[in-house]
Amino acid sequence: MTSNLGIKKLPVRRYLWLSRLIAIIASVNLGLVFFDLSYIPWRDLYLEFVPSITQLYDPVKGIEPHRETQRYLDRVTKLEQQIIQTGLESSEVESLLSELRTLSNEIIQDNPFALANKSGYLEKIKNKMRDRIGKESAREAFSQFWSQAYLSQAGWQKEVKFFNNHTRPLMQSNYYRHTGTNGKFVDKFWLIDLPFVILFGLDFLVRTFSIARTNPQLNWFSAMLRRWFDVFLLLPFWRWLRIIAVTIRLHQADLINLEPVRQQINHDFVANFAEELTEVVGVRMISQMQESIQRGDVTRWLFHGENRRLYVDINNTNELQAIASRVLKLSIYDVLPQIQPDIEALVGYIIESTFNQSPVYQQLQNLPGLSNLRTQLTDNLAKDLSGTAYKTLTATIEDPLVAELTTRLVVNFQKALELQLKKKPHQTEIQSLLVDMLEEIKINYVKGIAEGGVEKILSESEQIRQIVQG
Repeated sequence: MTSNLGIKKLPVRRYLWLSRLIAIIASVNLGLVFFDLSYIPWRDLYLEFVPSITQLYDPVKGIEPHRETQRYLDRVTKLEQQIIQTGLESSEVESLLSELRTLSNEIIQDNPFALANKSGYLEKIKNKMRDRIGKESAREAFSQFWSQAYLSQAGWQKEVKFFNNHTRPLMQSNYYRHTGTNGKFVDKFWLIDLPFVILFGLDFLVRTFSIARTNPQLNWFSAMLRRWFDVFLLLPFWRWLRIIAVTIRLHQADLINLEPVRQQINHDFVANFAEELTEVVGVRMISQMQESIQRGDVTRWLFHGENRRLYVDINNTNELQAIASRVLKLSIYDVLPQIQPDIEALVGYIIESTFNQSPVYQQLQNLPGLSNLRTQLTDNLAKDLSGTAYKTLTATIEDPLVAELTTRLVVNFQKALELQLKKKPHQTEIQSLLVDMLEEIKINYVKGIAEGGVEKILSESEQIRQIVQG
């Protein structure tokens, strides 16, 4: 069976479990891809909330603690232990404080945070130290902070705790990342990704072979195109594009339902495309009619048969004359007999109105025995007139002489009309009116589409489709 996404599903239901298994594996792989892409930008969050992940995944990205900042933190830890062992005033503590002052100047000068794009962290550290000591210079603030006099006065436990809570996390987030021989950062994610790519490659080959064998008319390349979305699972770059293949596979395996999404996408696309296409076609057609009228093509086509030689006639019949003749015969033979009572009533009313205006007829009404004369005379006369008129029409339409006279009348009328239309004032006025009328049609046509004409048509189409499917 075929998916509404235009992608063929597995034809045999017993293979559905395999399709679902591969789809789930592809989903796991996609999750790893997104984790890998997010690791560097979000490493600080992983380090803060799940530090075990950073210990496990840092080697994959070629990351290790930066030597300068790590040595600095080790010296602070050693200082804290030394103070506990020998006291703040000991020479060993002074030696460590002197080393920390030197390391602070080196960090400010060398900026070891730059390689990891964390120079802003160094600025935060310097600002915190300035605010803590109340100095404008970061070097002076560090020099005073790591002194026996300051730690003794402020309380070394409190100050070391301040450093551990506010400065140590910023320094711990700094790292050094190795670069390869190609000048790029080391990234061993391909080793994690390789087993998945091998599996996806084998699955792609099997599916392609199955398609080629099921459809002998397809060559190997055409069969591969049937599985175009699987190529994203094999690319060693732009791995985020695998979301396309994973989404389609999940839909094929009936693990997710993308039908509502597909319908909405199709609806929006068709609505926008149909609206623009309808506007362009309609406006262009009307504009061509306007240009044709302005050039006088319509007049020449109507009155000069030789100008119609490029016109394709499929049945050697003048359709306008045939339609007019057919309508005339229908009116006389089929319509008039049905409305004859109405015609008689109308004619009778006209005759009666005429008699009422005659003084002689009014005098006859006063004579004995003639009171019903008006009714009888009116009814008989109306029937005679309508019957005679109908017989005359039927006889006339079948009379060859009448047909000849009618043809002559039409030809003479056409010549006379053509002669008048050739006069510049008449021609200009009629063309101007026709062009203006078409311009109004064009404006209202586009306005009608803009006001939801296409949406209405699509809604009606959707209702009809539901009825047919139901």
